[in-house]
Amino acid sequence: MTLDIKPTEGVEQASPRDARAIADITAQAFAEDPVNRHVFGRPRAILSCMRVLARRIYVPGGHSYSAEGAAAAMWLAPGQSPGLGGFAQASLAAGMFLHASKGAMGRALALSEKMDAHHPEAPHMYLFTIGTRPEARGRGLARSLMAPVLAACDRAGLPVYLENSNPANTGFYKAQGFQTVTKFEVAPGGPVMEPMWREPAAGAG
Repeated sequence: MTLDIKPTEGVEQASPRDARAIADITAQAFAEDPVNRHVFGRPRAILSCMRVLARRIYVPGGHSYSAEGAAAAMWLAPGQSPGLGGFAQASLAAGMFLHASKGAMGRALALSEKMDAHHPEAPHMYLFTIGTRPEARGRGLARSLMAPVLAACDRAGLPVYLENSNPANTGFYKAQGFQTVTKFEVAPGGPVMEPMWREPAAGAG
């Protein structure tokens, strides 16, 4: 699906040469994220994973944006696959082995299965990650990143889906029109993942 996304001032669409920067911003933003800390155990492992995913999937094959070099978002539109090739899978595994805490690969696979089980089948825009470096929070950068994509989805009549991995962000997402679909523990007694869904705004087309 082709979306008419019109980035606002200060928001730039990422090219393949920007993949590392997108990943590094995201990893820093998610360093204290409850779900990612549970899965990876160490911030360096989060960084390694985000670099592979940004470089191999979300920047070349999806829609990725940055704002002022301090915030980033990675999206997939309908028909854009998050599938990983063999080399990317090997790179992820190597990063886990070198940088993550013991058992991280098993935790990651278990979480992936749960996320797949909850992922909706209806066509939608998927927000994989959005985050801001800690020192730049409170400036509205995440809202600036999200606004042009949500506006394009509204014009196209396309719903949006995300998995919220930090309860501190629930209010922000609800303010953008998202509603909680369900909640599930990533492991018994572990942190909670909150899938959320946003219907397109009426009359936006």
